[in-house]
Amino acid sequence: MEQRGNKTIICAVFFLDIVEYSKKSVAGQISLKERFNAFLSIAIRDVPVADRIILDTGDGAAISFLGDIEDALQAALSVRSSLLGEGVRMDQPLLVRMGINLGPVRLVKDINGLPNIVGDGINVAQRVMGFADPGQILVSRSYFDAVSRLSHEYAGMFHYQGARTDKHVREHEVYAIGYPGDLTSTHRSRVLTDEVERTMGWHRFLLSAKRYWYDLSHQAANAERYVVSRFVGATRMQQAGFVAVIGLLLLGLLLGGYRLSQRQDTSRQIMAGAPSQVDRGVPIPASAPIAVSEASNKPEAPNKKVAKPPEKKIQGIKQSARTRTLEETTGGPALVRLSIQPWGEVYLDGKKQGVSPPLLELQVVAGKHSVEIKNSTFPVYTKKIQVKAGAQIIIRHSFK
Repeated sequence: MEQRGNKTIICAVFFLDIVEYSKKSVAGQISLKERFNAFLSIAIRDVPVADRIILDTGDGAAISFLGDIEDALQAALSVRSSLLGEGVRMDQPLLVRMGINLGPVRLVKDINGLPNIVGDGINVAQRVMGFADPGQILVSRSYFDAVSRLSHEYAGMFHYQGARTDKHVREHEVYAIGYPGDLTSTHRSRVLTDEVERTMGWHRFLLSAKRYWYDLSHQAANAERYVVSRFVGATRMQQAGFVAVIGLLLLGLLLGGYRLSQRQDTSRQIMAGAPSQVDRGVPIPASAPIAVSEASNKPEAPNKKVAKPPEKKIQGIKQSARTRTLEETTGGPALVRLSIQPWGEVYLDGKKQGVSPPLLELQVVAGKHSVEIKNSTFPVYTKKIQVKAGAQIIIRHSFK
């Protein structure tokens, strides 16, 4: 550290901010800060003390990683994993915005004679963090360009979010690690999951439906955020083409709805015996259905009932009494939650499911399964699981 004193260096800066910290009471601020410090200590415990400088900002922290730039990414993933696993499950949820930048900083001494950092590198990290949603990790273009060259898996973790302008009218291109977005719906879903396990009957069904609705709204928000980011980052020609495609799709839906309503009107007229377009001498569209008997070439009687074919029997027992669907037998799929650090390829029963992170959950049927997690640098981690319908299992593993 002494050798680096009074020098300007390029390093990765990880900036964190607790959401709505100033609006909490003193007791609430103390509780949030204690949990925040605990999660952050776990995230950087493997980084040598000489390779990091920690600044306490009151409602957050800024950490400069003077060694490997991967340390900032691994620390961010560790903090987010702790937040998803425990932070939002508390009575007072801990929501944090995070930003990473790679830029120049100057090492100086603060008023107490302790190491400190100043410069554009930490300023941009704070700006990037300010663009993030609660629970989201955003990185600058400079950091993305550097870390994405280290491995193919790192490059696949990021999604372009477009250019953002700060209060000084300076543009920053930002990338997100996955799409966690606002954790409100995720937090509600987790709370409801705990309540479902403690209830029975009709109330359990209602809570399950509400939980699936929150999950669906969360996925819809992620999809909306992805489409908007791609649209903002596209050229004017691409944006015009996108708008044209959306307009054609809406026009097709309107025409389809109009034709369907015309068919329904014609069918109701025929069933009610009212004079149709043919009776009034008006040509009827070719798509309108008219029931015609093959023998007499005349319209069939409107009230004639068509007999249903008898249900197939096997050894005197109806087919419906011999079979059960997956939902009827298992009550629904089970859920496997993943917390992998720093990353790993996930295989379920020998079939690749994706890279975690950003992959956080797997839906599996009840029964025995084999989960393998592979990292190109470490031995394969294998876990055998036995799950029941509607159950949840958390698999945590850290490659070291």
